[in-house]
Amino acid sequence: MLSGEKILITGPSGRIAHGLARTLAARNEVWGIGRFGDPVARAEVESLGVTTRSVDLGDPDFGGLPDDFTYLLHIAADFGDDYERGLRVNAEGAGLLLSHCRRAKAALVMSTLTVYKPHPDPWHAFREDEPIGDQLLPNPRPYSIVKIAEEAVARYCAREFGLPVTIARMGSAYGDRGGLPLWHLRAIAEGKPVVVRNDPLPYSPIHYDDINAHVAALLDAASVPATIVNWSGDVPVTVQEWCRYFAELLGTEADLRVEPVAGASVGSVGEHTKRASITGPCTVDWKAGFRAMAAHYFPEAIR
Repeated sequence: MLSGEKILITGPSGRIAHGLARTLAARNEVWGIGRFGDPVARAEVESLGVTTRSVDLGDPDFGGLPDDFTYLLHIAADFGDDYERGLRVNAEGAGLLLSHCRRAKAALVMSTLTVYKPHPDPWHAFREDEPIGDQLLPNPRPYSIVKIAEEAVARYCAREFGLPVTIARMGSAYGDRGGLPLWHLRAIAEGKPVVVRNDPLPYSPIHYDDINAHVAALLDAASVPATIVNWSGDVPVTVQEWCRYFAELLGTEADLRVEPVAGASVGSVGEHTKRASITGPCTVDWKAGFRAMAAHYFPEAIR
């Protein structure tokens, strides 16, 4: 665990960054920046002991933000459908932020498994050295492109500033603060269909507890040129499999429907060998993690 450091986290009210802020604030001086359009969400972050500043990475003003952070965790992202806005926030914004924090010991920039060029085999486990390309996601469509751009900017900053960087390509994160599986859980609980683009459609789910536990090791692995690693779970699981499990927990049936998206990826499995060599294995079994999430959101319904 990191201790006695001065850490900047972007997007601390978000699903992933909030858990990191909560975990790190116990032993470190943690700052968080975001747009903070919701004052309740900002107050929740500050209740963790985090010092906040309102910064929009699309047009950042770092005037009220120190530049002596020892570590940077850049987790925030723009998930909109506007390519121009996505490039401005995710790519240009990341560069301006890394420039501001160039004196840090290391920076972790969170990317996504969806940067990989689609593969015809849904069970194909993408390695870090494989081709990247447009995943043609149904929503948000710009995401893979703007995250590839962000990675390029982060790689440049590592070399230009001599700043050790880890670019971590996130899989399907989940837990008490939600994630992709929660959308499916809610649909099943409400008797609505779960629509997917392929059968099977495997992902590499990773629980927030494992994400929080991996941060120190991933920062320690930062380098110049940047280290690139998949930040995904050890066990691939299909949407179909986890939906059937949710339905079993809720005592109902899952209505699964397939609506293919031409050219889109039919799987999102990350090869985890490199990450495991850095962080060690994940510790949260997917069924235990999914059951805990279901119990958190539907405590009266879980059988």
